[in-house]
Amino acid sequence: MILAIDVGNTNITFGVFAGKRLMTTFRMMAKTPRTSDEYGIGIRELLRENRVEPSKINGSIIASVVPNVMHSLTGAIRRYLQIEPLVVSAGIRTGIRITAENPKEIGPDRIVDVVAAYEKYGGPVLVLDFGTATTYDLVTEDGRFGVGITAPGIRISAKALWEDTAKLPEIEIKKPDSILARETVSSMQAGLVYGQIGQTEYIIRQVKKETGYENLKVVATGGLGRIIADETDAIDVYDSSLTLDGLRILFEKNRKA
Repeated sequence: MILAIDVGNTNITFGVFAGKRLMTTFRMMAKTPRTSDEYGIGIRELLRENRVEPSKINGSIIASVVPNVMHSLTGAIRRYLQIEPLVVSAGIRTGIRITAENPKEIGPDRIVDVVAAYEKYGGPVLVLDFGTATTYDLVTEDGRFGVGITAPGIRISAKALWEDTAKLPEIEIKKPDSILARETVSSMQAGLVYGQIGQTEYIIRQVKKETGYENLKVVATGGLGRIIADETDAIDVYDSSLTLDGLRILFEKNRKA
């Protein structure tokens, strides 16, 4: 079994694969400081809670956008699972060509997502990841990745509203019953959700216009992606396991003989 680990700005998501089948997932908060022992014991306990015996894990791969957690996390994998984790970084075999001006600036999470989308859906494909930031990444028909758009995520926008204004409350992010809000909470929800839908549709239209890819496949993932994908025909597929699948694919491409 393979333990795939996606370290995001908000959560650390773990996925256990048996072959190509995703057996289970679980999460930890990314912003909570932990020692390698705390990570190791926590991971083993969560594996057992999900009916996975830790000794059955024989490989692991990590993609992280939070460098500060990596020393403790990789140490935990080595000590408590007795395996050397593969870390997504420059030089890893991906199966696509990264043609950005500075490939080292591209986040590992974005590489993982585009690898998964290209392998699963082919190209040209536009990958939308609704995470802490909302990213839009393009892979051409022949597997070139060098174009991306980065925008504030819905949670960042929501946090700015309630932290930078004196009277606006912290709210649940969800689509209100109507865009015609009559009170504060639903008015904020309308602005956040419908604003994100409008941004998403405009960026997709503009990418199609400037590339000429009218057959562009649009694939969305990320925690809040389902809310947006359900409200627009501009997104073709919502794939909740895209990032974990990408980690599995990269592990297989880089597995030592």
